[in-house]
Amino acid sequence: MKIFVDSANLRDIESALQRGFASGVTTNPSILSKEERRDFHTHMRDIIVLLQRYNASIPLSVELFTTDPQQMLAQAERFLHDFGDYANLVIKVPIGWDELRVIHAIRQQGGQVNCTCCMSYNQAIIAAQAGANYVSLFWGRIRDTGYDAAAIVRQVRQTFREWDCPSQIIVGSIRHLMDVNEAHQAGADIVTVPPQFLPLLCAHPKTTEAVAQFMRDFEAWAAPDELAPVPARAARLRTTAPASANGKGPHATPARGARTRPAGALARRAPK
Repeated sequence: MKIFVDSANLRDIESALQRGFASGVTTNPSILSKEERRDFHTHMRDIIVLLQRYNASIPLSVELFTTDPQQMLAQAERFLHDFGDYANLVIKVPIGWDELRVIHAIRQQGGQVNCTCCMSYNQAIIAAQAGANYVSLFWGRIRDTGYDAAAIVRQVRQTFREWDCPSQIIVGSIRHLMDVNEAHQAGADIVTVPPQFLPLLCAHPKTTEAVAQFMRDFEAWAAPDELAPVPARAARLRTTAPASANGKGPHATPARGARTRPAGALARRAPK
């Protein structure tokens, strides 16, 4: 189960990266149109630089912005040339008869493909057969047609499992918080979530109530000096990009002779 951030906004993407849960980023022409107008290639490069700053080797989906098959091929080649230094670049291609040729060509050139705008079982299956690494089913739009989006995701999942198909199922077109839960339960490998829903995944009124009670009870019991704020210099949790391997951040190379925690130690100590 993975969550991709469905945004081209640098602040939204960085906010997710700071919290460590983002497994990918997806963009499309409509998402980009919500940002301040600027050069497309410059904006995508800024997203790549941001991901690299956080050592986030995660998929970044960039969608073609033409419907002409020849132009799609030309754009795909330019994307691979301009952004191909980012190993997890994924080119988004909408499903369609001519578009299958584009998917096949990108895969032959070594690129990764997210086949987007799939609304049906057969679209997802044929996209996978053409070589798409990801097939994106549009949950909300499928429901608009009167079909059961969850049933389609389950059917595609079952077929992929039976075929041992390497393609992954992305569910997009998320409109409600429950869509995220239901899509994962239906068998999606990935749900691409708009930024406004991300904080809600952590929220519950009973959680707020419980935490408030814990704080009130402790304040009533604790000595005054125990309630004093922790000095800023003593706080070690980072909320910014990690340092490089030669820096002094949590990802720094240990000093010679320093004791290091054995691999898996945290996992062994985790509660069952």
